[in-house]
Amino acid sequence: MSPASPSAPPAAPHGRFLHSWAQALATVLAALLAMCVVAALGLWAAGAGNLPDNAFPRVVAATVVTAVGGSMELSGNAGALAETHAGVTVMPLSVTLVGALAVGVGFLRPLRRQRTATTRGPVRAGELAWSAARIAVLWLAALVGLAFAARQTFAIDLGNGVLGAIGQLFGAEPEVGFTTHVPLTVGFGLLWLLGVLLIALLVARDVPLPERAARFRAWACPPAYAMVALLLVYVVVGLVIGLVTAGTRGHPAETFALILLGLPNLTWPAFTIGLGATWNGRVDGPFGLPVPHLLDEVLRTPDVSTLNLSTLAEHDGRVWWLVVIDVVLVLAAAYFAAARAPARVRPWQHAVRMAVALVLTVLMICLAGRISAHYGLSLLGIGNVGGGLSGELLLRPRLWGALGIAALWGLVSGFLGALATLLVGHRSEGPPDSAGPSTPPGPADRSGAPHV
Repeated sequence: MSPASPSAPPAAPHGRFLHSWAQALATVLAALLAMCVVAALGLWAAGAGNLPDNAFPRVVAATVVTAVGGSMELSGNAGALAETHAGVTVMPLSVTLVGALAVGVGFLRPLRRQRTATTRGPVRAGELAWSAARIAVLWLAALVGLAFAARQTFAIDLGNGVLGAIGQLFGAEPEVGFTTHVPLTVGFGLLWLLGVLLIALLVARDVPLPERAARFRAWACPPAYAMVALLLVYVVVGLVIGLVTAGTRGHPAETFALILLGLPNLTWPAFTIGLGATWNGRVDGPFGLPVPHLLDEVLRTPDVSTLNLSTLAEHDGRVWWLVVIDVVLVLAAAYFAAARAPARVRPWQHAVRMAVALVLTVLMICLAGRISAHYGLSLLGIGNVGGGLSGELLLRPRLWGALGIAALWGLVSGFLGALATLLVGHRSEGPPDSAGPSTPPGPADRSGAPHV
């Protein structure tokens, strides 16, 4: 009996329906599990395992929420005679990166299997939309659950000094807590998910798209893939340096906390500084991360500090190696993108595409790499004077200057990369996929390069 016999169709749609939802559920669960594990290990290494009132799971949930762009609110209560204030804006980008990779792999895997099992024709727009919608619905439910779980209140110890004595006299018991702004968390979390799915489709050449989408991907895929590879290489380089530091200079717990929570928060801004961008920052009070001593030294000043190649080189001349690393990696990315682009793309066109891709990459780093955190306690007008009762952590880019520098680097590297491919004769003949079922089967495109 053939597969198309009358007895087969009634059960097939129901089976496909359940299977597709099971795949979406597996994608969401795998991403959440990976993010929770990385966040929990990083927080444990940072010492959060000793938090009172069994708060550790809630802090893990809050970390995952902020990793996908969720909004956290800090609140304080110190009674009628005292005032507390606090705020925090930060994305733990190590957790973000792990979740993005898990979601991307889970989203693309069934599409690739479907193409292998069928005629290798393009995936219909409706199929893509439903596949993304299933993941989005389950992701929405998970975000709501995490948002309501990420709530906790802590008591503040005033210590044994003047503030402690006044607090005991007037019965003031300061508290500070965190909660999640559910609507903003859901909104930003869904935007994060859609961005991850879009990037996954852009860089996956072996998932054939409808004609219009395929044409756009043929334009965007080579530089987008090169930028993703560039960012991952920077993370790997930072990971190697972190592991060497943990093994040779002590404080392994602090170093692993940085690796598991915020390694891209350090390496990606370093990439922009190597390009010539400038960041402003300040650390005051007990705030801080296990960052290199150079960075902590520059940031701990009475006023807001300037972070760029010049100011960092005043403390350590080895910072100029960031420029060398950027030149090598950006030129390699430009050559790699030009080699994957169709042969009809001219050098100036590739330069423009690289400029757009690098500007968008630096924009993402500048938006996601911002850090702003502060807290303080004032009792009868006394407080906010240190002693662990106040602090500020600030890191923000000079955005427009960073974007302008990125555009210049993209134009120059893109043009040089395209010229290099012409000199060695390594250019693709055309886009690796098409919008119709006439796409030739096989694991490679005409240039012989394997599909990604």
